[in-house]
Amino acid sequence: MTFARFLNMVTWLGTLCLATAPFIIDTPLGKILAMFGLSLLMLQAAEKKCYNLLLLNTLGIFGYLYALNI
Repeated sequence: MTFARFLNMVTWLGTLCLATAPFIIDTPLGKILAMFGLSLLMLQAAEKKCYNLLLLNTLGIFGYLYALNI
């Protein structure tokens, strides 16, 4: 498996997590799904050197951690 194919699969998994999370965002699982999705999408953002998205995703993850009281 090439890196490009792996990145493509990981990106789609992250998208699926982020698309599912809003429907259950009031639960801990919803917040965890959102954080997991953001972290997976960070791989694509890093590969494409989209530093603004890396910052936004990082802040989003910290926000969800704060909401989980961790």
